[in-house]
Amino acid sequence: MHIEFLVEDSSGKKFLELIIPKILDETVSWRVHGYKGIGRIPSNLKGKADPAKRIILDQLPRLLAGYGKTPHVDAVVVVVDADVRNCVDFLTELKVMAGSIKTPRHVLFRLAIEEMEAWYFGDSAATLAAYPNTNRAILKSYVQDSVCGTWETLADATYPGGAERINAQGWPAAGVLKHEWAEKITPHMDPEANASPSFRKFRDGVRALT
Repeated sequence: MHIEFLVEDSSGKKFLELIIPKILDETVSWRVHGYKGIGRIPSNLKGKADPAKRIILDQLPRLLAGYGKTPHVDAVVVVVDADVRNCVDFLTELKVMAGSIKTPRHVLFRLAIEEMEAWYFGDSAATLAAYPNTNRAILKSYVQDSVCGTWETLADATYPGGAERINAQGWPAAGVLKHEWAEKITPHMDPEANASPSFRKFRDGVRALT
């Protein structure tokens, strides 16, 4: 079986590349493709999106239609942040879009609530292993999968000066820190012990494909 994973940014790509081997065994082949932002589902699904603009939702109808014609792609998994969207409405919109075009037999949409950094909070042991000086009070006070400015809260917990210092540094400081989290925290993560409901839905959904 072969699965293609699509994710909205490069730090998410790094995270998936490190966590998927802990979820799937070697009998499943897979690739991860990172994009440069989330964008929105185009109103004209048959319109031609500029492939040079690597914005995941803008490109998604074209990508899924292309995978539908590609031999040996058994499933596509799309992973994006929910941000402040209503999750039920957002998933419905994604599924309606996928249902209107010819796609691979299995297309799985998974949302990180509110952001993928929630999945690091879901494994506090991994976060502490990567950052022993983590502010444990912040780590403990986080409400799992809450809409609270998740990456900023993780920055406040793990980075000297927190989100305020990161934001003061401007672009691309936040992206650099998110890459660092992916590289440092993910190797310590245990998918079986993660407390994030949205991570568990991702984990279980991917395994159910196989």
